[in-house]
Amino acid sequence: MRDRLAGLIRPTRSDWIFALRTTLAGLVALLVAYALGLGQPHWAMMTVFIVAQPVAGMVLAKGFFRLAGTLAGALAALFFVPVFGGNAWLFLAILALWIGLCTWLSSLLRNPEAYGAALAGYTALIIGLPAFTEPQLLHELALTRCGEIIVGIVCAGLSSRLMLPQLASEALSLRLARSINDLAAYAAGAFSGAEITKLRALHRKLIADTQALGEMRAYARLETPGRASRAQSLRRTIGHLLSAISAARMLHAHAMPDNKTLRPVRDALKSVVDDLATDGLDDTGPFIARLDDVAARTSTLPRDMGTDDPVATASRFALAAEFTHALKGALRGLDMLRQEPRDRLRTRRQPALLIHRDRHAAWRNAVRAMVATALVAAFWLETQWSATEGTVIIVAVVSSLFAARPFPVKVAWGFFKGTLLALPFAFVVGQLLLPAFPGFFWFTLFAVPILVPATLAMANPRLTGVATAFAINFLAFLSPHQVMTYDPVEFLAGSGSILIGILLAMGVFQVVLPVDPQQTAERIVRAMREDLARLCLHERIARRSAFESLAYDRISQLMPLLQAKGKDGEILIGGSVAAVTAGLEVLRLRKLQLGGVLTQPARDAASRFLRDIARGLLVPPSGHSWDTIIARTRQEAQDIAEAGTTEALQAAAAMRVIAAAIEDHPAFFNRRA
Repeated sequence: MRDRLAGLIRPTRSDWIFALRTTLAGLVALLVAYALGLGQPHWAMMTVFIVAQPVAGMVLAKGFFRLAGTLAGALAALFFVPVFGGNAWLFLAILALWIGLCTWLSSLLRNPEAYGAALAGYTALIIGLPAFTEPQLLHELALTRCGEIIVGIVCAGLSSRLMLPQLASEALSLRLARSINDLAAYAAGAFSGAEITKLRALHRKLIADTQALGEMRAYARLETPGRASRAQSLRRTIGHLLSAISAARMLHAHAMPDNKTLRPVRDALKSVVDDLATDGLDDTGPFIARLDDVAARTSTLPRDMGTDDPVATASRFALAAEFTHALKGALRGLDMLRQEPRDRLRTRRQPALLIHRDRHAAWRNAVRAMVATALVAAFWLETQWSATEGTVIIVAVVSSLFAARPFPVKVAWGFFKGTLLALPFAFVVGQLLLPAFPGFFWFTLFAVPILVPATLAMANPRLTGVATAFAINFLAFLSPHQVMTYDPVEFLAGSGSILIGILLAMGVFQVVLPVDPQQTAERIVRAMREDLARLCLHERIARRSAFESLAYDRISQLMPLLQAKGKDGEILIGGSVAAVTAGLEVLRLRKLQLGGVLTQPARDAASRFLRDIARGLLVPPSGHSWDTIIARTRQEAQDIAEAGTTEALQAAAAMRVIAAAIEDHPAFFNRRA
């Protein structure tokens, strides 16, 4: 407990660099905004804290899409106000529809693109509402808003690249190397029969790390195009990591420690992963060479299987070969990531990462954001209460920006806590100190001791949400200008409207089409089952890399939904990982089936097996029906293996592995559609 607390409150050297760099960039942005005479200079400084990230590529990516979203929202406001501004109700309806559309698009995209789409929605509201009452200020508001955002983005981007930068491309290499070490440690434990609780903890960490790698990959693209293009290889490497995790898990669940035929392969693999778990991976060549040797052993099945059930031994050989191939692919991916690109055109032609798009959730989020904005805007229009303008804006911001989060109420509550915590600090500095001691020097003296600790907390993943809300709302409440005035009534009215707006948005999340994480998880599980069914039935055999990347994306979406479900969540995650191995074995079986290397009865049996599996996945049978399919599979696999050829034994092994995955994870494969 003491170690966890120390890790929570003791910042590292990189945390201090991030905090000081961000605070300095914010001060420079505010000073530039003063010099340019921008109307709301605090927006420039707020932008620095909004886009602040420890890694330079994250800053550039978030800044780029913040700028793109701001420009899109400003252009929308420039169109909506003159065209629809003559009719107040129509104007507000159009704004609500625009926010709904942008929220829908944001829900279908991923960070940082999703952030830009959401920003385009509420930026139109931020510019459009003040311009509705004073249309002559429309162009000035739009230009000022864009200018403030540009100043903040430029200051944040330059500081992240020039002041002791941490590059995303370098961070990717380090994180991938650590993930490979963790994978090796997991496999070493699985091959030696380690304690199940330890293996489960490592399994959860590995899945979470693959998710983080995917997010970092998106941020590396805008950092340094020459090096970041090499990070495209991470698309396939993440799939290799997932395949290796799945194969190691099945090898552990179906170990045959007394089989003399399997023992040399198992010992060779264990030797590799034992060394790999503690190596710094500065040179992957020796490990790849050792894995090539293991692959050579698994490529040719021995005549003596060391058991009365040769198909069972062949199945373990298939899993060992899959693990070896996947681990070798991850190591080669690490090498590719570290190299300078030689052919940029080739990397640009690589297909994009396949992702899961939950259109049902996107429409729900769009309707919710639209309804919330429309209702509060209607109240503002009816009452003409000026303080309600801030409430309308914050409702739109929260209901759009947090809509796609797995637990939006929890995220919004963290945002509320950070905002509420910022209120007394902003009151003391903005209402008591700065009116008596005006000027940039005094602002720096009073604000820096507050902003630096807040930014240190932003660097801690456990505190990021609350700390970021504190920092940006401290500046929003403070609204620093070169001349500050004492006006507590306006201060409390403005800050109160923001707090009320956050609570209203939380209420909307709870009441209007509330999110059920379990239903969202069920849709993703159903999509994974449909993926497997398509692999079984589709005329064209899918590429291995395409299936792996799609499976990775589905699992990365499941993780945050199921982490809070305890044992039930772990069961579903385990089934989704096992589905990766099942899918790869389906691909192997189909290649053998269509390759003309099996006898006609064997091809017919394989076709019948694939149809049965697809039917069971699309229309889940009862437990007895699955038992019947699995029992028949074992018998047919035995019959196919009697042909005596290596290919027949490989086909039989693929069928047994698929059946074992289904049998091991009934909660995943027996789920009702």
